[in-house]
Amino acid sequence: MGKPEIVIFDLGGVLIDWDPRHLYRRLFDGDAAGMERFLTEVCSPSWNHRLDEGRPFAEAIAELVARHPEQADLIRAYRARWPEMLGGPIGPTVALLEALDASGVPMWAITNWSAETFPVVRDDPAYDFLGRFREVFVSGALRTAKPGEAIFVHAAERIGAPPAACLFIDDNPANIATAARLGMRTHHFTGAAALASELRRLGLLS
Repeated sequence: MGKPEIVIFDLGGVLIDWDPRHLYRRLFDGDAAGMERFLTEVCSPSWNHRLDEGRPFAEAIAELVARHPEQADLIRAYRARWPEMLGGPIGPTVALLEALDASGVPMWAITNWSAETFPVVRDDPAYDFLGRFREVFVSGALRTAKPGEAIFVHAAERIGAPPAACLFIDDNPANIATAARLGMRTHHFTGAAALASELRRLGLLS
């Protein structure tokens, strides 16, 4: 297999530090166990995934408030204070993105992200590196999310290159497995140093 010609990045956990704990550590005021219960049982990963698939925040929050009225303020904060979940760009990975761009490597992104909140980062100068992508495929706008195949198929069609020409980078093993099954080269992101080594090994960076 020859070297990939195109790089496709995930955003959250790879280039952007997004974690609801950045907000809820403040709201739970040191009660780490209570925070983890809330983020496991109330505003859970599966509930958030529905937002990534395009479910409106207003609908999702109203449903949870009806089920957990005693935690209504905490639930509503998930949208009202959503920007506080951002920890900023992940600098070392952004530096690799910029190096790839400087080398002329075409880049796209596939991200699980609500269409309602993605503009918060898209329009923030702190994340202006997003402009280096030819296109960002946002699950909430497309109403289909990773690790489902549809968002990958859509991206490949838009990119117009065979899957084998693409290197897909993501921190979620399930997403990596889908990309690999569809024929993409993959890198399971665990940190910028390992990614840099892989990019050099593949001849994408010197």
